[in-house]
Amino acid sequence: MTGITTHVLDTARGRPAAGIAVSLARRAGDAWTELAATRTDAAGRVANLLPTDLENPIGTYRLRFDTGAYFKAQGVPSLHPLIEIVFEVRDAEHYHVPLLVSPFGYTTYRGS
Repeated sequence: MTGITTHVLDTARGRPAAGIAVSLARRAGDAWTELAATRTDAAGRVANLLPTDLENPIGTYRLRFDTGAYFKAQGVPSLHPLIEIVFEVRDAEHYHVPLLVSPFGYTTYRGS
C-alpha cells in the first residue's frame, strides 16, 4: 500500500519530538500543492500524509517541518526555523522519511 509517513526524533534530548507542525506538498511544474498538514504525536510520528484518493502517487514531494517553533517553545535557540525534505516517489511502495533533529543540525533517510 502506498503511503508517506514520518517520525521526528530530537537527538539533543534523546526523545521523540512531539508537536512539530508537518506538511506534505506535491510538485506540479514549478509550483507546490499542499496535500496535508498535521503535527507529530506524542511519539513524534505522523501517520499517512498521502491522500487516499490520489490516483498516481509517483512524483516529487516536500515534507516541511516547523522546527523553529518546536525549539522556541523549549526556550532553545535553533539554526533551522524550517526544515524541508524534498524526495521522489518512484513506485507504489510505502515511503517512510524520518527526521533526526537537534537545534543546530539534522539528518534524514528513507526508513522502513
